Amino acid sequence: MSTDVRDLLQGYFNALNDRDIRACLSLVSDGLILQPNQGFTEHGRDAFAAFLERQLLCYREMIESLVILVEPQGQHAACEYRVIGEYLATDDGLPEACGQRYEMRMGAFFEIQGGLIARISLHFNLPDWLAQVDG
Repeated sequence: MSTDVRDLLQGYFNALNDRDIRACLSLVSDGLILQPNQGFTEHGRDAFAAFLERQLLCYREMIESLVILVEPQGQHAACEYRVIGEYLATDDGLPEACGQRYEMRMGAFFEIQGGLIARISLHFNLPDWLAQVDG
């Protein structure tokens, strides 16, 4: 089971790197719960699609050094990775974008149900990111 979850999550991160919203959406459940580092919890595939569209508009990111840890039952997983990015368009409530480049470590926690991602919880050091783009 953990191999299936690893493949699912590897596919998810590959789709993010490819900037392929459709592929990302095909890997999540209709009732997906998205818990971003900052902001409010979002519910559903449509809300996730809007989140991804905003991400693609505002940021160009590449995920590297991905580590996937899956618990034996295959219902929970944790990932750590490095993001190399460029801030393309100003995101709501954040500094003005002008192509600033940044690098950061991120973590994400996942719940898996029925072979799909049912919850994504994202974590990163916002003050560090702000220092990189607002300097």
